[in-house]
Amino acid sequence: MISLVDIVGIKYEVDDTTKKYITKKIARLDRYLPRHARKSATAEVRLREVNRDHGNKYEAEVIINLPDKQLVATDCTVNMLAAIDIVEAKIMAQLHRYKETTIDHVGKRRFGQRLNRSF
Repeated sequence: MISLVDIVGIKYEVDDTTKKYITKKIARLDRYLPRHARKSATAEVRLREVNRDHGNKYEAEVIINLPDKQLVATDCTVNMLAAIDIVEAKIMAQLHRYKETTIDHVGKRRFGQRLNRSF
């Protein structure tokens, strides 16, 4: 699990159930991290209450600090928990791209791996 998850509410009071939900969702993202980044990864979650067009009232922003990169994802929705779910999916996609670029053998197929020989 990501050891340090800092949750900050800006114009929003964060209750215990929301903190538990965020910690569960964000802390388990370490399974998508490369091994060298798991020990030093930290996460910061910023929750805001905003009034925007189309009824979007809550904004969630997640910043994950890795050894050589910082991943950021933001989303606005009507429900705070839904915003956390969407941001988690965005960060997960960014982590997959990060892992493919930092580790040489991930995401690349070897030549001849699935070679059908039908002689």
